[in-house]
Amino acid sequence: METWKKIRLGDACKTNMYSYSPKEKWNFVNYLDTGNITDNKIDSIQYIDVVNEKLPSRARRKVTKDSIIYSTVRPNQHHFGIIKSQPENFLVSTGFAVIDTDSQVLDADFLYYLLTQSTIVESLNAIAEQSTSAYPSIKPSDIENLEIEIPDIATQKKIADVLFSLDKKMAQNMEINKNLEQQAQAIYQQMFIDNPDPDWIEGSLSDIANITMGQSPSGSSYNEDGIGTIFFQGRAEFGFRFPTIRLYTTEPKRMAYANDILMSVRAPVGDLNVSHNDCCIGRGLAAIHSKTNHQSFVLYTMFSLKKQFNVFNGEGTVFGSINRNSLNDMPILIPDDEQIEKFELIVAPMDATIRNNYDEICCLQAVRDSLLPRLMSGELDVSDIDL
Repeated sequence: METWKKIRLGDACKTNMYSYSPKEKWNFVNYLDTGNITDNKIDSIQYIDVVNEKLPSRARRKVTKDSIIYSTVRPNQHHFGIIKSQPENFLVSTGFAVIDTDSQVLDADFLYYLLTQSTIVESLNAIAEQSTSAYPSIKPSDIENLEIEIPDIATQKKIADVLFSLDKKMAQNMEINKNLEQQAQAIYQQMFIDNPDPDWIEGSLSDIANITMGQSPSGSSYNEDGIGTIFFQGRAEFGFRFPTIRLYTTEPKRMAYANDILMSVRAPVGDLNVSHNDCCIGRGLAAIHSKTNHQSFVLYTMFSLKKQFNVFNGEGTVFGSINRNSLNDMPILIPDDEQIEKFELIVAPMDATIRNNYDEICCLQAVRDSLLPRLMSGELDVSDIDL
């Protein structure tokens, strides 16, 4: 720490340097809104045909390689990232502060990790909560006025490389998992949708699965301190395959068990996850469990019913929902046991690999979260690390 120096962040970076002007007359725009990136993971970019569509008023900010984008509304929602590549005619929302560093003083990756550590996020969120705007928000100057301690540029790069190596491994695991799921869905499609056997039976979902509708415990029993039983009210904590644990309850009502399928029964009806552990489920969820221990077959059957579930979204009400009877009676074609077992033998190991990869991601995330503040404070010496 002796060689670290304190700086005002705004003295080593600039915010919101580049903006789009309609005079540039782009024919199309690839637009990223604040809600479409979380923890540097983009879920969608909106393509806008500017010739025939109106460009959103907030689609104005330009970015460059290594620009950090940081949502100014509710920083604790983690809508931030760092740009490493971008599509043509790319704009981001004015809801972001776009931060570009002086690369001679401050490494962009180092700054990204520094700004995303919990102490900084909580500090900026506290400022946002005191704002007088419609939503808790910060100003770019709040970021610029942060005082931070930084080592020399070479040490900054080493620290960033350590953290990036963990992030890269987590991202690789996630890509493997997505690929495995796509393969499994393709196998299901080929075996059961594209090539049905005329001898297969027309039945309903309740013929192959036990379905438990959720029931919410008393709100006074909720806590975030790990006391009691893991609790999911609805789909808010859903991830790619498994939900993120946030709440617990001391008064569990209806339970789902490890590897049960969790389905959202309120808009959007039909979103799916898998329970990683035993958990209590609230009224926004149903738990689905195979009657014959063919859980992978039931999971991909549920994926295949997405269009049928979409019918319930908003049908006749402001908010869509599906009840117990409609879910139990959902029509399906039931293959013979031999085909189901054949599918299970192929896909169950793939699902097990997805789970193992997810477990590794969780371990790596814990290591990363532990290392981040220690690296950023200089507590850990990286001088002898060679990456």
